[in-house]
Amino acid sequence: MVKNQLASPVVKWAGGKRQLLSELIPRVPRRFGMYCEPFLGGGAMLLALQPARAEVNDLNADLIAMYETIRDDVEVLIASLARHENTPEYFYTLRDADRHKEAYRNLPKVEKASRLLYLNKTCFNGLFRVNAAGEFNAPFGYYKHPNIVNAPVLRAVSSYFNQATIGFGHRDFTEVLADMPRGSFVYLDPPYDPVSDTANFTGYNQGGFGREDQVRLRQCCEALSSRGILFMLSNSDTPFICELYRDFRIEVVRAKRAINANGRKRGAVDEVIVRNYGD
Repeated sequence: MVKNQLASPVVKWAGGKRQLLSELIPRVPRRFGMYCEPFLGGGAMLLALQPARAEVNDLNADLIAMYETIRDDVEVLIASLARHENTPEYFYTLRDADRHKEAYRNLPKVEKASRLLYLNKTCFNGLFRVNAAGEFNAPFGYYKHPNIVNAPVLRAVSSYFNQATIGFGHRDFTEVLADMPRGSFVYLDPPYDPVSDTANFTGYNQGGFGREDQVRLRQCCEALSSRGILFMLSNSDTPFICELYRDFRIEVVRAKRAINANGRKRGAVDEVIVRNYGD
């Protein structure tokens, strides 16, 4: 399948992998069957590789619904995005829609996708963040000319989604990985282990991702290896993660921190790439 060069992430996502692709892509196996990504987020790896068959997943149900809308109703979505206003009054009215649970549940799928994209483009620092109740709570960004309607990229992503065979899921990563057939390649990009007590950010999904989840993921990696499935995992370079994956191949790489409220703290940090295979 010929790659669509315009297809690229449509949302800015905490932990997104655009800055790390130059390290990740050369380490992807040359041949594999099904591609799997249980923590999809902004989808940078999926859209860089554009595999013909993939199973992707994220616990954020609205995010998965947005991708399905791009696949199924991209022109309606583009028209909806064009109607948004870049004002704080409009922003907070739309942001607070998820406080009204019943009305929000009944909102059409296209309108939910349009809302997510609009908030991502206009909120402070492009940061998708929810509170303990699962309500979007990032403030207005006051950007003069946010790119709310990126029609060429949306159409390119839609085109790829429709040419490939992609399953979109919204369930726990253990269930996704249990279904992968032998010969698959799995890229794992979980919420990172915090490098300090004040660095823990799990607000892009209600409920968080603690160290017990990191251990569950490590157990899944063992199971993948025993079933003949290749995996590559990204995480922060912490003693906990390095000890957890000590039986696998670990490489330390430098990655740019793209999201931080303090611009001076956006810089290069050490991350690890873990694999159960060689070059």
